[in-house]
Amino acid sequence: MTPLSSSVPRLVIAAPSSGSGKTTVATGLMAAFASRGLAVSPHKVGPDYIDPGYHSLATGRVGRNLDAYLCRPELVGPLFAHGARGCDLAVVEGVMGMFDGAAGEGELASTAHVAKLLRAPVVLVVDASSQSRSVAALVHGFASWDPEVRVGGVILNKVASDRHEVLLREALDSAGVPVLGVLRRAPQVDTPSRHLGLVPVAERQAAAVEAVAAMGAQVDAGCDLEALLALARSAGALSCAAWDAAEALVSSPPPPLPVPSLGAAPPDPRFGPEGASSSNAGRAENAGLRSKGPGVRDPLKIAVAGGAAFTFSYAEHAELLSAAGADVVVFDPLRDEQLPDGTRGLVIGGGFPEVYAAELSANEPLRKAVSALAETGAPVAAECAGLLYLCRELDGMPMCGVLDASARMSERLTLGYRDAVALSDSVLAVAGTRMRGHEFHRTVVEPGSGAAPAWGVRAPERRVEGFVQQGVHASYLHTHWAAEPGVARRFVERCRTS
Repeated sequence: MTPLSSSVPRLVIAAPSSGSGKTTVATGLMAAFASRGLAVSPHKVGPDYIDPGYHSLATGRVGRNLDAYLCRPELVGPLFAHGARGCDLAVVEGVMGMFDGAAGEGELASTAHVAKLLRAPVVLVVDASSQSRSVAALVHGFASWDPEVRVGGVILNKVASDRHEVLLREALDSAGVPVLGVLRRAPQVDTPSRHLGLVPVAERQAAAVEAVAAMGAQVDAGCDLEALLALARSAGALSCAAWDAAEALVSSPPPPLPVPSLGAAPPDPRFGPEGASSSNAGRAENAGLRSKGPGVRDPLKIAVAGGAAFTFSYAEHAELLSAAGADVVVFDPLRDEQLPDGTRGLVIGGGFPEVYAAELSANEPLRKAVSALAETGAPVAAECAGLLYLCRELDGMPMCGVLDASARMSERLTLGYRDAVALSDSVLAVAGTRMRGHEFHRTVVEPGSGAAPAWGVRAPERRVEGFVQQGVHASYLHTHWAAEPGVARRFVERCRTS
């Protein structure tokens, strides 16, 4: 890892609950500071893919996630340092309520947990629309609940009037937490939502740019930016080194378990802690990878789905693929009728194919190209939206037909972290590899797994899930490859040899 040369000033933006205005304030702060000439590093606590798109618009930099569940606590600091390298300031948007984390895991992956890992002061965003003096009790409770979390200020959101502001400030005088900003109700900063939260930036570029500009202007006018910057500079020094994709690939150890035959299900003990490996997946049987190092051979082309229908991806995935020797090329399944020339492997991440099912179905040439690539045995990695796209049909409309399964929208929201173990040797992992993932969808795939399932989900309930066939690995689980760098290396090696 590359040593961290300086301690980047940083703020964590938290709230008592979802819907308080964290995204408005965090994105507005990013835009306001960027407009003053600061290089601002944007971050989001948790697995969410959508908010980082708005952060990227505000800062001109890639929005990055800090997830202590998916990547484990020890990687939060290094991943932060990687993203914030060379920046004047980092703004970290929290998730849900400040102390809400992985279910049944205490503080793990909560905003408070990440703030402590980053030694960062917290700014609490409070929706003040339905309270006055009670705000003091609320702020006092959050500021005193965990003495290791330093709440350095509060920003009052949705304040109704000058009189309302006076009442709130008077109440907070006794709480010992300074008011660093007051924001009035402003419809122009609202962003539209639908079944899985905010509408992604890629689907509303012009409107999103206007909304982010409005957030920046509102925060600039209503917040004490100098006081907020001074608070950010009070963050404690980090002793970790910055994460580096190439170094992560080199340092990953080989798998401890034998590789079963393709499609074979492991014995039941693999679902138990004594049988599952928590070490890096896909550290490929080819031991020559370690001595040769990543990226020394000619790059090979890996196509990654993008555009409005496939917006969910962690930046570190492409960085790891590139470090492993791939030439990563983005294509848009809504517009492009063929895969990029020379494609050797395909990655289809998450997004909203259900919203664009008609357009995706209408692009028959690309559907046939994807199916033809899969039939050759080329590696194909698909998560959630990618899984739906590979199905025979989605809401009755033809898709790629790579998987003998149908998908449809559902009223039921499936949401949460998952503890899983690979059940079949695949292009991503050897059977027995333990990984953590996240599900977030309102769709159903029938059947939910194939003859060779991708994962055995251990928690919160035990079940099998996903498909492994030929070179295809398709699943609802979103995973973060920085936690298991060998996934990218194994995928690239399979692309090279398939």
